[in-house]
Amino acid sequence: MCGMALNQDDLIDGERVVMDLHEHAKAVIWPFLLLLVLLVAAAFSFVVPMDDVVRWIVLGVLAVVAVVWVLVPWLKWRTTSWTVTTKRIAMRSGIVTRVGRDIPLYRINDIALEKDLLDRMLGCGTLQVSDATEKAGMMLRDVPRVERVQVQLQELLHSADDGSDDGEWPPSEPSRGRRR
Repeated sequence: MCGMALNQDDLIDGERVVMDLHEHAKAVIWPFLLLLVLLVAAAFSFVVPMDDVVRWIVLGVLAVVAVVWVLVPWLKWRTTSWTVTTKRIAMRSGIVTRVGRDIPLYRINDIALEKDLLDRMLGCGTLQVSDATEKAGMMLRDVPRVERVQVQLQELLHSADDGSDDGEWPPSEPSRGRRR
């Protein structure tokens, strides 16, 4: 269920994985705290005198809340990952239905970084990767060691730049046929 967004079979010839990224555990702090509250409430339901039917109703409601607001967010967190390769950034997510998006490195034209106070304390942040397409870019939320990831992405982008910005296609973009 968890793992890299791309496995070895998903890579093209000459492509290698540079970074395998997952959301920081900060993403499941609130669900974890809610789980603790739900466990206390469940234990409390056995201490407080009440009818067995009412107790089972309370436990059932607590179980539904746990599934919706604890289990589902945890599963989303475990099943979302980003893989940076020498050729692209790939995002894969989904509990039942897997979805994904790949952005070739040669299409990236901006990498924005955002860190709020909590992010700075936890050493994570958000990267907004903008690409040269009509689609919105890719948002990588709560990336651990976000500054290092941004630097590595910049290094990959600059190492792929062949300097031949002749206007026909972005540097290192595959040729679209015969050049005029």
